[in-house]
Amino acid sequence: MLAALTASILAALRRREAGIDILAALAIVFALLLNEWLTAAVIALMLASGRTLEDYARARARSEMTALLSHAPREAIRLDAGGWISTPLDRVAAGDSLLVRHGEVIPVDGTLTSAAELDESTLTGESRCRACSPGEVVRSGAVNAGSPLEMVASASAADSTFSGIVRLVESAQRARSPAARLADRYALGFVGCTLLVAAGTWMASGEAMRALAVLVVATPCPLILAVPVAIVSGMSRCARRGVLIKDGAALEQLAVARTLFFDKTGTLTAGHARLVAIETGPAEIPERVLRLAASLAQASGHVISDALTCEAHARQLPLSAPQGVRETPGAGVVGIVDGHTVAIGSFDFVTATAPAAPWSERLVRRVAYEGASAVYVSKDGVMIGAIQMADRIRADTPRALRLLRREGVTRIEMLTGDRADVAETVGAILQVDAVHAGQTPADKLAAIQKARHDGPVMMVGDGVNDAPALATADVGIAMGAQGAAASSEAADVVLLVDRLDRLAEARRVAQRSRRIAIESVYMGMGLSLAAMGFAAIGALPPLAGAVLQEFIDIAAIANALRALRLPSTGPRSILSHDDADQFKREHAQLEPVIEQIRQLADEMPGLPATAVKFRLADLGERLTRQLIPHEKHDDRHVYPRLAPLLGGDDPLASMSAAHREIFHITRTLNHMANDMPAGGPDADWLREIQRILYGLYAIVRLHCEQEEELFHTLGDSA
Repeated sequence: MLAALTASILAALRRREAGIDILAALAIVFALLLNEWLTAAVIALMLASGRTLEDYARARARSEMTALLSHAPREAIRLDAGGWISTPLDRVAAGDSLLVRHGEVIPVDGTLTSAAELDESTLTGESRCRACSPGEVVRSGAVNAGSPLEMVASASAADSTFSGIVRLVESAQRARSPAARLADRYALGFVGCTLLVAAGTWMASGEAMRALAVLVVATPCPLILAVPVAIVSGMSRCARRGVLIKDGAALEQLAVARTLFFDKTGTLTAGHARLVAIETGPAEIPERVLRLAASLAQASGHVISDALTCEAHARQLPLSAPQGVRETPGAGVVGIVDGHTVAIGSFDFVTATAPAAPWSERLVRRVAYEGASAVYVSKDGVMIGAIQMADRIRADTPRALRLLRREGVTRIEMLTGDRADVAETVGAILQVDAVHAGQTPADKLAAIQKARHDGPVMMVGDGVNDAPALATADVGIAMGAQGAAASSEAADVVLLVDRLDRLAEARRVAQRSRRIAIESVYMGMGLSLAAMGFAAIGALPPLAGAVLQEFIDIAAIANALRALRLPSTGPRSILSHDDADQFKREHAQLEPVIEQIRQLADEMPGLPATAVKFRLADLGERLTRQLIPHEKHDDRHVYPRLAPLLGGDDPLASMSAAHREIFHITRTLNHMANDMPAGGPDADWLREIQRILYGLYAIVRLHCEQEEELFHTLGDSA
């Protein structure tokens, strides 16, 4: 043991670190010189057991990250000469056809050629298996939980997601925490203080045994044992929740930074366009306009076209195969659908062959006000409708920002390369402190550098253009689930699960881990100094001191391991993912009738008086048949299931009140339709109907958004 200590001391001195082992070596040598053989043996035993305890604690703290490394695949099954051959992973290249059997790990990033069921818990922390369709992109590191699947590699192993994560984990395990270095600086003073107390005690009392006792109770110091355990425990706790932190420095900066910058697209928003509303003329219905547009969009590879076809599939609309398709890049597409000439695209593109509809001017203004975009649709030279698209704010973004502010973030700013009107609309909705639009990568870098003068800064992004800013920030945070590999490599923290609210949870873990690390510093030093005082006055003999020091070590390390646990902040989920997804699908099925409310309100002033009664009655019938039963079912069956997960006597009272208002307004509209004369309403009555319709639309839309945020939150696995 003495030889091992000597080697440890020399290695520490070569690294210019204060070796606390000096005290242990001095204590053993001093005990041997005083013929205290049993004391020397106990010191050696306690030192060895302390190291063993520390190794166990470190291993337990690193368990989540080590699991990622042991999970790494070593080979892949590749199609070669007509047969499936096991191939070393480094020989797999983009374009290779691969087979992944049940229980095996996806070896490289790629695209599925068959349906699959994947377990991505190692990557994301999500326990639920995910069903994937042919053509869907999959990431290496996921486990095939279903039947054997086939895929085409899109990257080599070195360039794939899992290899990047493994490199990050290995870096995290090699890194040395600033808290540990801080402990070393404390240790230098502690060693000097201990030697002075021991020498002073010997000189004052003339008893060498007292000096030995002073050395014994300072050996080994829990200052050095406990601090790294607390930091690594915090990193492991974050890894368990799908947040990979590269090193202890990032964990500590995450705990103290109070300024946070966000990219917009793909970070605060979903990163892809979604249908917001469908505008049509009096003779058309929204579903028909969407079906024609989506049928033609199948022939285009534009992201907006993909969004249209996905929305049509979600509404279960039958699509036709387009013919004679001609696409003008960046403008629009024209072709034949069901024998009709259909054009979709920008306002200028469609109006080049079809006159602008009377309602289109109003839509152009609204799209500009809301920072959205629109796909205009014409059929046989007539503009029949327009589909408003927007990159919607992620369901978890408002909650994430609220939680981050609660965890001490005082300033939140948005950095985006998007247009000012779009960025300012998102910023106003989320109530961020500042919006910087039209930012180039160099602009983002300059903004981060300027903000760092006022303190540590965090930056969250997902794209290649965010990589310089992520690397410059004190804490760069990458959306690794969907983001670019360059951003993950440049970042200090990677969110492996596609949930922004996990960042708030990681900050809470970081703050707790840092607090426990600092507690461990003062706890270890305080207990050791107290024991040294008792030893100096002769109240604590060397043998008893060695035993006492072991208990101090155990107490300090046990305290540090508290960082593996996160205190409950209230009732945690458990709404099953299947239930949450079902609730969201039910909302999607209500979209057509919700849009019909707004559409009728918009069209009301231009409708013939005789048509108002019919249109209002038709809407009332759809509301009574679709919307009202849905809300009643939520109130009677869904809310009672959710209430226990939230706590309190009646946590969903305000949501239930919205149901009652929807019931009341729908009943009012039905009465209006029944009482309306055949000739239609007068001007005042028409304005009153329009006001009620807009009010109903706002209530229903807000209510659905609130419910979806609730489902999203409760559907998060504990």
